[in-house]
Amino acid sequence: MSSFGKVAVLFGGTSAEREVSLNSGSRVLAALQGQGIDAHAFDPATQTLDDLKGYDRAFIALHGRHGEDGTIQGALEFMHIPYTGSGVLASALAMDKFRTKLMWQAAGLPVPEYALLTADSDFAEIEEQLGLPLFVKPAREGSSIGVTKVKEPGALKAAYAEAARHDSLVIAEKGVMGGEYTVGIVGDEVLPIIKIVPATEWYDYEAKYNRDDTKYLCPCGLPEAKEMEIRKGALEAFRILGGRGWGRVDFLMDEAGNHYYLEVNTAPGMTDHSLVPMAARVAGMEYPALVRRVLELAAND
Repeated sequence: MSSFGKVAVLFGGTSAEREVSLNSGSRVLAALQGQGIDAHAFDPATQTLDDLKGYDRAFIALHGRHGEDGTIQGALEFMHIPYTGSGVLASALAMDKFRTKLMWQAAGLPVPEYALLTADSDFAEIEEQLGLPLFVKPAREGSSIGVTKVKEPGALKAAYAEAARHDSLVIAEKGVMGGEYTVGIVGDEVLPIIKIVPATEWYDYEAKYNRDDTKYLCPCGLPEAKEMEIRKGALEAFRILGGRGWGRVDFLMDEAGNHYYLEVNTAPGMTDHSLVPMAARVAGMEYPALVRRVLELAAND
């Protein structure tokens, strides 16, 4: 156990996802300490980077800006502290849903049709182009923060204004309504796919973190050949962005059975509602073993 040295578990932070991160990080910390690992809580909102001196490794359980967008990764690089998850560039790209789509499109991977929005956009034309329903999102937020499902003609402008409160970069995305799924990745292992069935109209913040009636199906019910095709593509999608260590790739299905890759999470949640621990358990890896494996994969570019 001592081979890990002194481990900082980074959680909390200053992003809109602070509460989720506190939940994730406290569970990670307990799991590491329960295995005899010299792990300590570290909250960048209340501690300075100087306080990281003397740590041998970092487990990043921060979510959102400054935690999974390459910012803290760059600081750890500078301090020569190995850390969990993807490096600076992959973290920054994955946090930006717009540039993620550009990368995937260039590589020939399927993504939902989308449009970049500004205050001067022709909202009626975009509604016509993408069709309804559509989703409006801040491009660099997570946990469905600032996301609106647009169902009625003329509602896109207000949805843009809501998303723009959270980010200057806003995208509208065609609604792909045949089901929402996710694929966890740990090292070179692609975990079983989970199908997400919210009791709410869509998988919003409430359904993700505060409700107990969201259903998670694993096995996901897809034909085996289709599941293997998507899992292979998910690993490719992760690696195109430069992903390493661990992560999660979300995708959507349409009613005709076509899949579309949605986004990558390079610092997935580790709460009691979180998806990577759920899939890992189905694959035979309990929570403490998962946390230890992620820590083992810590690297420094």
